[in-house]
Amino acid sequence: MSQTQQLEHTDSIESQDPHSQNKKKKAKSRRPANTAFRQQRLKAWQPILTPKTVLPLFFAIGVIFAPIGGLLLWASSQVEELEIDYSNCVRDSPLNSWATIPDSYVHSSFRTSNFTGRKKPEWQHFTRPVQYENNVTVPDTNICALQFDIEHDLKPPVLLYYRLTNFYQNHRRYVKSFDQQQLKGDARSPDQIKKSDCDPLELDEDGKPYYPCGLIANSMFNDTFNSPQLLGKANTTYIMTNKGIVWDSDKDLYKETKYKPDEIVPPRNWRRKWPAYNESIPPPNLHTDEAFQVWMRTAGLPTFSKLALRNNIAPLVQGRYSIEIWDEFNVTLYSGTKSLLISTRTVMGGKNPFLGIAYIVVGGLCILLGALFTATHIVKPRKLGDHTYLTWNNEQPAGASAATATGRSVRPNDSA
Repeated sequence: MSQTQQLEHTDSIESQDPHSQNKKKKAKSRRPANTAFRQQRLKAWQPILTPKTVLPLFFAIGVIFAPIGGLLLWASSQVEELEIDYSNCVRDSPLNSWATIPDSYVHSSFRTSNFTGRKKPEWQHFTRPVQYENNVTVPDTNICALQFDIEHDLKPPVLLYYRLTNFYQNHRRYVKSFDQQQLKGDARSPDQIKKSDCDPLELDEDGKPYYPCGLIANSMFNDTFNSPQLLGKANTTYIMTNKGIVWDSDKDLYKETKYKPDEIVPPRNWRRKWPAYNESIPPPNLHTDEAFQVWMRTAGLPTFSKLALRNNIAPLVQGRYSIEIWDEFNVTLYSGTKSLLISTRTVMGGKNPFLGIAYIVVGGLCILLGALFTATHIVKPRKLGDHTYLTWNNEQPAGASAATATGRSVRPNDSA
């Protein structure tokens, strides 16, 4: 048998072999599967925007949005609050004597009441030693004292905020400057902290990790607000607490540390309250430190308010109150301000008229545009699908006009 005959015989055998046929059938192909999804044959709905569908939509949006905006605006107006800017209290207020706070530093929103004996807010400052909850006594602490009127009984919950301006907690480097594992309680080594995102506040001069490390913790707001006192024949204290001021989900992010006190050092700006960590002054338990947890949830805008104290039980009755603030947080370094804000809330939250105004504006614009388009459609209606409005029917090239004038039909393949 010749070589040619052998090859033909081999091909005939392979053609009869089912395994060789399966190999040919399994040849790879880049063609998508023949399914409705892969071949884009799924049913779809393409709405046709006609005056009969668009105009009712405009009016429906306006009718829905405008009342919602009115309700939001009304709810915001029900919030009663008092804001006092005490940034320059130590500089501008007199020492150990009361003086009227400039009107530009005070903003209040109270409903009409029959409160008599109304006086303008006053302030003063003085210096005395204070003792923090970790039993550390700090001498020569600046105390800012404020007196103000509550013109209407505030129903609980009564909330006390601090408001900062020109403080950019949304800066990228600032937002990422912390170590999550350290906050969860892990005793991170100096090498691990050095490789973390806590830069530039990772280790001190002796190579010990800061606890907690990072820019956010180091810049924590450290003014202390005492509970306000109702002035009168018998001064009574309106008890406010810093418990319950944080979201429950935030508590799960912080645990008690596994560090030993001699392994870590406090952040630089904490040194007045926490001179060092030792057996008598242990590091803070971040799982229960709700003020720290509130600060660590960074704000998205340079002007923000954070909750400091609250009372969920008793109303804040009308009258004149006094409150002392341990003034530690310096806002003049970055040209900012700090304010005390006492406020109530509604089911929609605190005072924020912007959302209600936005809904009313959008609803009003939709009704206005709907009325305008309706009038246009009535005065000068336009036939749906009219080909005379197509651009190629109105704007023809010069060559096509010349060809039409001579009565000749020009095709793309025609040559001169």
